[in-house]
Order: sequence, then structure tokens, then C-alpha cells
Amino acid sequence: MRTSVSALSAAILLGLGLGATPALADDTAPPSDFTFSGYVQGVSDYRFRGLSLSGGDFAVQGTINLNHSSGFYVGTWASSLEDSAVYGSTEVDLYGGWTGALGSGITADVGLLYYAYPNGHVGKANYFEPYASLTAAIGPATAKVGVAYAPSQDSLGNDDNTYVYGELSGGIPDTPISISTHLGYADGVQSPDLLTGKGTGGGFDYSAGITYNITPKFSVGASYVGVDGFKIDSFSDDTVVATVKLAF
Repeated sequence: MRTSVSALSAAILLGLGLGATPALADDTAPPSDFTFSGYVQGVSDYRFRGLSLSGGDFAVQGTINLNHSSGFYVGTWASSLEDSAVYGSTEVDLYGGWTGALGSGITADVGLLYYAYPNGHVGKANYFEPYASLTAAIGPATAKVGVAYAPSQDSLGNDDNTYVYGELSGGIPDTPISISTHLGYADGVQSPDLLTGKGTGGGFDYSAGITYNITPKFSVGASYVGVDGFKIDSFSDDTVVATVKLAF
């Protein structure tokens, strides 16, 4: 999914300890409970659950997150879109949640995401979607299963949508290369069968990708993306998405 916040000053902690600290104490401040993370990237096509939201064209994306040591986080993610009257040319997602270990090597992530389209000017487009996932190590790989549910809202035509997915990823030992796979299923207003006019049932999306980490912060990658439904050029046709990403 899209993830975890302004480092607060440690001056209060230092101040509380001054009276009991020798004059030659270590001047190094303790680590903050708050951290920032994020990235900027360019993609050859913005595919959301298998369907293009950039008209098959290049998109610029980025995220910034504020994380707390307790596991709570807030953040925002944004992308350029194919310009339209309803959605405009920009998507901005706001989210917050908690992630942490449940024991036995399993990590949970639960939160609420708000999809916003600030320069759309016809009708309603913004909507809420709670989400949850579990991640676990399987040998050298990482497996993840998750669900996102968008309840009935005006912007969804007073309908709802359930999206479930599974992912498997991992690095190739002693190389800067990692691989990933994804399989998702949407049932409801965002079903690819419904959105492409093939039917009213649910539908799958799937992808397989490879990433080359040039440095710990800079990477390039490519993913093959496919989705159920009728094949519509620059919307639901199978494609290869190239990515250039810089993390911070």
C-alpha cells in the first residue's frame, strides 16, 4: 500500500537530566521518538489496482511520512493524473495508522486512508477507505496479505468496494536486485469487470516486478501489470511499468 513522522526536540529530556549529570557528560542527544521517511519517483504509467489513472502516460509521485516509535504514523502521498473534470489532474492521499509486531515474526498495519482530488470541479470524488494488513517472513522472502474496504459514499455512487490482496517479495542474495509479485481482487464499485464494461462481478489484478538498487536510496525497476475485464488501450491493457525512485 502507501506508508510512515517532524523530529521533536530532545531538549526537554536533556534539561531534566542536567541536575544529575556530571559536567563532562556526553553531549550527544538521545534519538528522537519521531522520524521522517518518504520518496519521490517517476513511473511510466500510474496503475491503481491494475487500472491506469494517468491515461497510460508518465506520472510523478511522492510521499512523506511522520513516524513515532510507538508505531503510530501519519502521512501523505500524491500523484499526477490524466486530467478530467471529476478528478482533476492530481490525487492527494492522506492517511494515518499504527504498525507493529504481533509476535512470531508477524507485523500488523491498520489505518484509514482518504483519497482527495483537489482540482476536480464536477461532482464528488473524495472518499475514505480503512485498511489492514499482516506481514511475515518466509525464509528469505516477505509475504503480505491485506484488505481495504471503502464503505458506501456519494463519491462511489452510493456503493461500496472490498479489495483483498497478497504479495510476495524478497532480495536475491549477494545482489542489489529484488523481486516482487502481487495478486489482488476487487469486488464492488471498483471491480475491473465493472469499470471496463465486461460485467458486474469482481475481478483480479496482478503484477510481477524487479528492482535494481543502485544505492541504498536510489533504485530503478520494471513491473508487468495485468487486470481482468475488457482490454482498453491505456486503461486496462496489460503493460510494463518502469519506475525511477529516490528515497529519503
